[in-house]
Amino acid sequence: MKILCIGHAAYDITIPVDEYPEENTKNRVHDRIECGGGPSATAAYLLGKWNMDTTFAGIVGKDLYGKKIKNEFDMIGVNTKYLEMSEEHTTTSSFILANTSIGSRTVFTYRPSDMKMKEFSLDFEPDIILMDGQEYEMSKKLLEKYPKAISIIDAGRSRKEIVELSKMVTYLVCSKEFAENVSEIKFNSDYSNASDVYTKLETIFHNNIVVTLEAAGCLYKLKGEIKIMPSIKLKAVDSTGAGDIFHGAFTYGIANNFDFEKVLKLSNIAGAISVSRIGTRVSIPTLEEMEEVYNAFK
Repeated sequence: MKILCIGHAAYDITIPVDEYPEENTKNRVHDRIECGGGPSATAAYLLGKWNMDTTFAGIVGKDLYGKKIKNEFDMIGVNTKYLEMSEEHTTTSSFILANTSIGSRTVFTYRPSDMKMKEFSLDFEPDIILMDGQEYEMSKKLLEKYPKAISIIDAGRSRKEIVELSKMVTYLVCSKEFAENVSEIKFNSDYSNASDVYTKLETIFHNNIVVTLEAAGCLYKLKGEIKIMPSIKLKAVDSTGAGDIFHGAFTYGIANNFDFEKVLKLSNIAGAISVSRIGTRVSIPTLEEMEEVYNAFK
């Protein structure tokens, strides 16, 4: 299986804190975690780490951070032939405050407003295409050129372009925020109206829909029944990248033709393990860890 991941690549600098700092104060910190980030880029990294034939397409600057991102991919065997290194732009940077006491994070991201990768032609035919909507034009062209490929979108935000791509893919795997904004229905605190949200999404998107519900797990439909698969419970210290890691594990499961509920369980576990660690790509579990936890939660 040849997998193409296309979209957003960033360099993440995470600062763990015990509590969110007060405004207009100076704070001395004792740690910082640096690594690549971005939805499709993190998913590509996971797939490479899990020994899948993976290519990443996106744009970074031809600078220190861009070179670090490329090196991370190269070290685990992700094909970076279509990683554009621009001399005109700086690499997208994300600065993250991780409140380890409650597992939340606050993210500040800078990406040049005119940063867009150039059109390219693949020298292979992808079996799976995973996208996050960042490179809208190129993603749409790939979907049109490779209609037989299984396509997956990580729909985190409800921008017009992402909604449009979400109508074209095989699997729409979206965030709780996306589901609420597009359906115009807010989930109840106990998710008792989850079927209402899902049913509304079905009137807009005629494909396979999965909604990630953060610590609650994920919402899906199987054999006509709308269900929630609960996540495993681990102490959360940093939720950065959990959704990206969920999508990477989801793609891995689809590529290996796993039973659909096994795909979702695998994805939930990968995301849950990641929030128990600080940082983005550095929080991705190994396949050996995944197997151990998966077997423990059968």
